Amino acid sequence: MSYRTRHGRRHWLTRIASAALLGALAATAWWHTIKPLAPGTHVIGNWVPVAPGNLLLLADVTSADAYGRPVIHQEIFDETLRVIAAARDFIVLDFFLFNGNLGEQQGHSAVPVRSLAAELRDALIFAKRAHPDLRILLITDPINDVYGGEPSADLVQLEAAGVEVVRVQLDALRDSNPLYSSVWRLGLAWWSGDGTGQGWLPNPLETGPAKVTLRAWARLLNFKADHRKVVIADDGQKGLVGVVGSANPHDASSSHSNLALGVRGFALLPLLQSELAIARFSGWRGTLPLALAGAPQLRGRGDKGSRMAFVRVLSEGAIEDAVLEQIRSAHRGDHIDAALFYLSERNIIEALLEASARGVEIRLLLDPNGEAFGHAKSGIPNRPVASELLSQSDGAIKIRWYRTHGEQFHVKLLTVRTADRLWLTLGSANLTRRNLDDYNLEANVAVEIASSSVFAADVSRWFETLWSNRAPPGSEYTTDFGTYADPEQTSYWTYRIMEGSGLSTF
Repeated sequence: MSYRTRHGRRHWLTRIASAALLGALAATAWWHTIKPLAPGTHVIGNWVPVAPGNLLLLADVTSADAYGRPVIHQEIFDETLRVIAAARDFIVLDFFLFNGNLGEQQGHSAVPVRSLAAELRDALIFAKRAHPDLRILLITDPINDVYGGEPSADLVQLEAAGVEVVRVQLDALRDSNPLYSSVWRLGLAWWSGDGTGQGWLPNPLETGPAKVTLRAWARLLNFKADHRKVVIADDGQKGLVGVVGSANPHDASSSHSNLALGVRGFALLPLLQSELAIARFSGWRGTLPLALAGAPQLRGRGDKGSRMAFVRVLSEGAIEDAVLEQIRSAHRGDHIDAALFYLSERNIIEALLEASARGVEIRLLLDPNGEAFGHAKSGIPNRPVASELLSQSDGAIKIRWYRTHGEQFHVKLLTVRTADRLWLTLGSANLTRRNLDDYNLEANVAVEIASSSVFAADVSRWFETLWSNRAPPGSEYTTDFGTYADPEQTSYWTYRIMEGSGLSTF
């Protein structure tokens, strides 16, 4: 066989191998973005009537006074600790971040840090010791163990005290970052294993001498998460009580502004069942003593004159479906108010513009995306998205920025108010592709209630206080659109590429 023949054969073999590899990568990327959803995801709960007195709007608000000193008001974890203290049969918790890490924030911010991770850890250990038959299940993201690179001391202590800790099996979820995750699944996953071993790279979550493995970093770059922030427990009287919101028990996040809903009643039952399903596909084989009194009343929300609130659980892609339904059904004279950490999902952006064109009054209160745990950020996605919305609506959509001081405006709230009803959703889900298109694990609640109710007034008061810089005198919560405006096309197209490809952290 001549040299030319051998060379030509090798050339064709190389081309065939390259084509096969590219085909395998493309097939892997395609399958893991559309594969069947994991159990317990995309939950759409029934509308359940709840007495308005069994709903509690919980707000953590950080601002500054006239002298620039931090003013902090917190309610979410105070209520969470009360829920834990009252439980006698079971507690189920699901938190994305559960650690005392401070990252670069320590020394970079004048905002005080609260030891939320230690408070929650100690409360759970105390509850378990005080009531040995109490079953406690903690579901969390493997980021808290740095994907196996540095075991969490908090989780180890909880397990030693008898708390059942489940790290979510993220590989069961769809891939939001297919360009990287297809390579990871075909090759790096086999090498990276669980991320454990002798490390030599810096910890991505914390400064200091501790090192983690390249395998842990390889898992991190998949950009997927159990992003929920939930606690559900028995109320000591065979009923359900819980808190669903946007706050993590994470020390570096402890000064963030957040919003949550406290709920008493059976509306949370679908979310509890969802959490148990997630725990099971992640390897948990236990059971819980769900000896609940009575059963939830299931009915539609058609009784517009009802004095009751109606509550339903939404998770993952069901959140987007509900938000789009409400925005698209809004008409002239209706009002949409949203307070958001991230806004980037294209369907929602287009729906907001269409609603504005129909005469719906829209106000958006956004985080400027300028800093995170001591690191400067580019303002993407909120700044270019805000510029697009203002320009495309000819200024009809009103936008203000939350004035942060090292912390974040971490709220995820959208409300639609008609003449007689208020609809809202809040929870863990940012309005982004990763959070709403069945990639991350997310948990929200939706509420519909009379606009004349005390609860609706509480929601309105919270929003108006921030929007209009109301009491206490001298406090500044928000600032005008121009403060952080970014009309640059480079920023806009950078955001569009990041959002569309999945090569982003939002």
